Amino acid sequence: MTATGADREAAGSTTRGYWWWERRRSVALDVGLALLSALECGLEGVDFAGDAGLPAPVGVVFGLLAGSVLLVRRRWPIAVVLVSIATTPAEMGFLMALVGLYTLAASEVPRRITVVLAGMSLVGTFIVTYVRLRQSVAEQADFGPGDWYVPLVSVFMSVGLTAPSVLFGLYIGARRRLMESLRERADSLERELSLLADRAEERAEWARTEERTRIAREMHDVVAHRVSLMVVHAAALQAVAPKDPAKAVRNAALVGDMGRQALTELREMLGVLRSGDALIAPAAAGGGAVPLAAVGQAAAAAAAAAASEDGPRLSELEALVAQSRQAGMVVELSVDGELRPYAPEVEQTAFRVVQEALTNVHKHAAGAKTWVRLAHRGTEVAMQVENGPSDAAVADAGLPSGGNGLVGMRERVLALGGVFVSGPTDAGGFRVSAVLPDASSVATPGAAGV
Repeated sequence: MTATGADREAAGSTTRGYWWWERRRSVALDVGLALLSALECGLEGVDFAGDAGLPAPVGVVFGLLAGSVLLVRRRWPIAVVLVSIATTPAEMGFLMALVGLYTLAASEVPRRITVVLAGMSLVGTFIVTYVRLRQSVAEQADFGPGDWYVPLVSVFMSVGLTAPSVLFGLYIGARRRLMESLRERADSLERELSLLADRAEERAEWARTEERTRIAREMHDVVAHRVSLMVVHAAALQAVAPKDPAKAVRNAALVGDMGRQALTELREMLGVLRSGDALIAPAAAGGGAVPLAAVGQAAAAAAAAAASEDGPRLSELEALVAQSRQAGMVVELSVDGELRPYAPEVEQTAFRVVQEALTNVHKHAAGAKTWVRLAHRGTEVAMQVENGPSDAAVADAGLPSGGNGLVGMRERVLALGGVFVSGPTDAGGFRVSAVLPDASSVATPGAAGV
């Protein structure tokens, strides 16, 4: 298991930082290397003081100070390499040179600076080795190698003391940068996955909201129309019961039929919801959690499909108008063009628009004459429901209104790419017009009314 950057930031640093060190083991390592380097330079300082004609303590102090520079190798690697180059003629600081070149190559210092300093160290080591080796060969009279010996050995010595540290430092630096890049990429992917999860949750919530709105709209259309007719028939039943028992019996039968129809439609709607849950349940029981987006989309798709298959059709429009006539409304129905099949959602929406418009007439314009017009055009179907002013002689049934009828009709029509217009007429009535494109053909923009 690996921890991402976000996890590390949330957990905080596990160790206390000291100056430029991030971890305690880094402090211990650098202090240890500095002590070893100072000890080495101090011992080599004795020979340097003897060659330079200086007191031995001066050479020791000089070596200790020069070797301790390795303590700041992480903060100032260039300074460490420069000190090691400066002490090369004194033949001290081999550990400091090796570690300094490694640190310089592994750091974020520009490569051109690394190349220049590594070249200076290589040249300095070559010169010192060449001079010392030439002196040693000259002092040994019985040892007479060829002219190639001193230069070749000097090259090997200088390259051997410089190249491995630089190459290893370059490798470690490249590996470190690669790990940081991979870590940043992992953090980025984690953030993207988190964003995708949030968006999936938002889409699931949106799907649930849309489905709740659709169900509320369906229940409003079904219940409001049926119950409105039941209330109208019940008021008529109360008025005619003492005078015309036979008509009262007919009104009572109509109220019963309306109630049964309302219950049937509500039962179908509840069956749609249960079918949506049934589609999701096997997936949840099959193994593991089900994504919220899949739950919302599956429920919405199942409910919409079932509603489209079981919903009302335009062929039932005449029966819908007949029910309003039985409730005492004067309704005229006119149909232009030949009736043809449309997509299920188009027929259902057209039916609901006419149904809700007639319900509003029952609620707000008792006794008003109403005209229902339906027109079948080339690539669209248009409908209009217009009523005149209410008749003051007809008693108001006192039906409540939630103010959602026109909103629901507009949502239905616009969801299918249609046009919806409603408003009062000059004669004191009200008009509702809608145009729906035929989903089975190429839709074209329609007019605002019939």
